[in-house]
Amino acid sequence: MSRIYSQQKRVLVTGGAGFIGSHLCERLLGEDHEVLCVDNFYTGTRQNISRLLDHPRLEVLRHDVTFPLYVEVDAIFNLACPASPIHYQRDPIQTTKTSVSGAINMLGLAKRLGIPILQASTSEVYGDPNVHPQDESYWGHVNPIGPRSCYDEGKRCAETLFFDYRRQLGLSIKVARIFNTYGPRMHPNDGRVVSNFIVNALEGKPITIYGEGTQTRSFCYVDDTVDALVRFMDTRDDVIGPINIGNPVEMSVEALALKVIEKTGSSVALEHLDLPVDDPRQRQPDIGRARELLGWEPKVGLDEGLDRTIAYFRGLIAPALEPGRAGG
Repeated sequence: MSRIYSQQKRVLVTGGAGFIGSHLCERLLGEDHEVLCVDNFYTGTRQNISRLLDHPRLEVLRHDVTFPLYVEVDAIFNLACPASPIHYQRDPIQTTKTSVSGAINMLGLAKRLGIPILQASTSEVYGDPNVHPQDESYWGHVNPIGPRSCYDEGKRCAETLFFDYRRQLGLSIKVARIFNTYGPRMHPNDGRVVSNFIVNALEGKPITIYGEGTQTRSFCYVDDTVDALVRFMDTRDDVIGPINIGNPVEMSVEALALKVIEKTGSSVALEHLDLPVDDPRQRQPDIGRARELLGWEPKVGLDEGLDRTIAYFRGLIAPALEPGRAGG
């Protein structure tokens, strides 16, 4: 029986003003649910949810999930955590606390209410993988003491907590491992390749590539990612994951840069810098479980998704480049 869609629900989205979270809030409101958007606005912004603020079924609460939350809801999507290296390395202790203490607090809330909870985990639990493509049975190759560990190990610990709450307490959990997601509302300075490449190309600045650019990534458009999360929450209680959510089409970082230059009509140069510590060489999800258990696979191709994302960033950047404006 459908868990979330059997009737109108009140759904909590932590990190709801973030990039993916804001799109998820919008999707849930479109499905006639009430949404409690919780965010401490460390990386999320009110601008991301500005079009939703007057919606009669949306409530916005400024709150840090490292502190307990006492609300009445029917389901929880736990997306709270900085997700880009620039942001999660800025305050690594807080990043780990958000993943671990935040998970404990949200799991405690779900336990008290007896409701399902979905954890937005990450492909970073696989680290710099020795298995390619990565399927959910792979345990990963992660540096536990490196500069990215606050995020990688924080998310791995959160997964442990979710499965222990399931085994010990019978809690209804869902664990989604999200691979590189892109689209409108990405932070323009978040350090991720899609946003970095587009912003630099539109501003006429060299596109920075770390290493030779041969490292690969797989890019999933945000609408597809959100669709997978909603489908996952709507599955039977015994479908708990982990399930990879991503686009299995793999490409090199340099190939992406050249595609962005072509699509923006830019003539900027490529600038190569040293690889960051523990930067993964390969990223490609095996989405067999998602196809089988969710009936899901990505629908938006990279060309279409990049066109939409470039249009979004062009709208942000063009006014700033006008004569007489700040940044002009």
